[in-house]
Amino acid sequence: MRKIKEVLRLKWVSGLSNRQIAASCGIGRPTVSEYLRRAELAGLRWPLSDDLDEA
Repeated sequence: MRKIKEVLRLKWVSGLSNRQIAASCGIGRPTVSEYLRRAELAGLRWPLSDDLDEA
């Protein structure tokens, strides 16, 4: 969950490209795209709700 939150933060707060996020987090660009796609489908926005914890 920590890595997903970091991807969302880097995209929505810092405005980094998917390529920059992938390099920063040590994951592939398709993974970044998939995290962002799923977050959009779930209706997530930044800042994330307090009830979304690491569990």
